[in-house]
Amino acid sequence: MTHADRLSAESLTLAYGDREVVHDLDLSIPSGQITAIVGANGCGKSTVLRALARLLKPRSGAVLLDGEEIHRLPSREVARRLGLLPQSPTAPEGIVVSDLIGRGRHPHQRFLARWSAADYEAVADALDATGIADLADRAVDELSGGQRQRVWIAMALAQQTDILLLDEPTTFLDVTHQIEVLDLLTDLNRSRGTTIAMVLHDLNLAARYADRLVAVCEGRIYASGVPAEVITEANVGAVFGLDCQVIADPVSGAPLVLPRGRHHS
Repeated sequence: MTHADRLSAESLTLAYGDREVVHDLDLSIPSGQITAIVGANGCGKSTVLRALARLLKPRSGAVLLDGEEIHRLPSREVARRLGLLPQSPTAPEGIVVSDLIGRGRHPHQRFLARWSAADYEAVADALDATGIADLADRAVDELSGGQRQRVWIAMALAQQTDILLLDEPTTFLDVTHQIEVLDLLTDLNRSRGTTIAMVLHDLNLAARYADRLVAVCEGRIYASGVPAEVITEANVGAVFGLDCQVIADPVSGAPLVLPRGRHHS
């Protein structure tokens, strides 16, 4: 971990009951960059993100936030520094967009205190940044999947944290909305310097949008670095069990994985 990296894991072992999922893992999330955690289903990538977000207590090792063990920090203090968008968040029935986004202000409010000008401003900024100001008074239930995902991102933004963790933010979205969400996260990273770490399912989108990739295989880090270092035919074969060809993406120049398949090899 470099001095600038605010979130890291050291010798992290994670388990569900007796089943160990992540083994002695060291990981540092570079500040001010976009990191994508990739790997096959069941490899432990979402488990790692849950531990980084303080949702899962390590069996051994530690997650450090600003040099302090995250489980020793008060929940409200963690929520002021770190925002999380879980995989399938659910909104209370009938809640309108602005009210849901307003829940992101809870870490900053005193118990039973009235809303401050800063709270209203943070919600307005989040609506604006995600391009959904026109949806403020709509019920969340009525929105499309892409719009709903923007609302959840806006709620995380209203928390005004410098670090944002997202667990598969593009799952269940069509390709247009996947690109919209990833473009939005890139805008946030570039305009605000927000540190973003996300689990992504699509390897090619991860290679295009992330500054750094972490490939997880069977609960360990198999490879990490810039996309061109991680996305090689050998690594994709080892991590995903996929026979492929890797070429330069004609749009972005990032590595692009072309699966061969049994009928095209």
